[in-house]
Amino acid sequence: MTTPATTPAPITTMAGVKGVLFDLDGTLLDHRSAADAAIAAWLAAYSPGHPRLGEAPALWAELEAPHLAMWQAGECTVQEQRRRRLSALCRELAVPAPGDLDAAYADFAAHYRQGWTAYPDAARAVAELGGFALGVLTNGVQQMQEAKVRAIGLTGVVGPVLTGETLGGHFKPSPASYTGAAAALGLAPEQVLLVGDDVGNDVTGPAATGMRSVWLDRLGVEPPPAGFPRITSLAELPPLLH
Repeated sequence: MTTPATTPAPITTMAGVKGVLFDLDGTLLDHRSAADAAIAAWLAAYSPGHPRLGEAPALWAELEAPHLAMWQAGECTVQEQRRRRLSALCRELAVPAPGDLDAAYADFAAHYRQGWTAYPDAARAVAELGGFALGVLTNGVQQMQEAKVRAIGLTGVVGPVLTGETLGGHFKPSPASYTGAAAALGLAPEQVLLVGDDVGNDVTGPAATGMRSVWLDRLGVEPPPAGFPRITSLAELPPLLH
């Protein structure tokens, strides 16, 4: 996670907040654990006994952001970025790429879906925010992100699932993604709080539009940008707002 060179001044008071947007992967859903287990299972089946099996999860994670960025920038389709990412992983591990990359990715995705699990603090935190307009703002693929919300039992509870595909091609940290998401809740950006685990996308990015933000730092790895609130569990969110 990186912080922009010029960080907008945070608004630390929660007065006037009427809506809450949640990031999805890493915030409500344990994406990393599911993805790590899935790529390890895929490689174990594709190349049994591979000596670098233990490296696959970290390599797959490193390839995630740059390849998703290609799709989000319109440089390729979502399917093509998946092919490129899987090919890149195979190159890094010095194994031949599958002849049918789409089928190979589908095998990985099947393992990934099996691992979709909500963080233990997610459902209760959402339930305790009655009275606030709620929504999910995520950079993933619309159909998959909606499926994740269903899988963790939050459909109809956490509000609309908003992605760049539903926000005119605007993905976080584009200012239009935040203003569009606020509008989808029927609110102005300054009436909305965004909660997420990525500093650039979920903390400093929304601040540029006047939106409030809270960094969910589950790992406790580093201090937040100066002045921005930080929590280590979603259980801390309702008291912060109430």
